[in-house]
Amino acid sequence: MLSLIALIIPFAISMTASPGPNNMIAMVSATNFGFRRTIPVIAGFVGGLASMILAAGLGLTQAFLAWPEIHQLLQYVAIAYLLYLAWKIARSGNIDIAAKQTKPMSFIQGALFQWINPKAWIVSISAITTFTAPQHN
Repeated sequence: MLSLIALIIPFAISMTASPGPNNMIAMVSATNFGFRRTIPVIAGFVGGLASMILAAGLGLTQAFLAWPEIHQLLQYVAIAYLLYLAWKIARSGNIDIAAKQTKPMSFIQGALFQWINPKAWIVSISAITTFTAPQHN
């Protein structure tokens, strides 16, 4: 169990600290509205991602039992997509923010945003495929 936690911690840090939509939204929100008014959206990001990981785990477990080979396929797809995102970030230009929001995102908006966030999907699927095995409960 301790070895699993030792593996999950670097995974969680690398997935949450790397650039992505959540980090950018939190940074812009904190800059525009302050840290205290940004806390609800950050909590929404956490809650939304946790619900995605739970849903992915429950759904993918059944798929892995029916078709064990998709476990390996999803690992390769996740790696390819993360490399694609890294390439896009490396080649991206300056961000032009033309209009300012008048209020920060809410907890619910932050949680729901996770369900359309491609990086959140990759994190959820990567976590399930990396830290589960089709032959174990």
